[in-house]
Amino acid sequence: MAKNTEQGYRIGAVKGRSQTRTPSGNWVERETATGRFVNQKTSSKSPFKGVRKEK
Repeated sequence: MAKNTEQGYRIGAVKGRSQTRTPSGNWVERETATGRFVNQKTSSKSPFKGVRKEK
């Protein structure tokens, strides 16, 4: 897992996760092993930190 520095960024990438944008504009996090959606970010329109983006 990525290490949080408490300074607004993380060191490394979050393993086993990816993210994509929903039609409503929110970012949703996906578990790569199962393909399940595990978390949706509704607090802001910015993507999750340290999680790779799907094409």
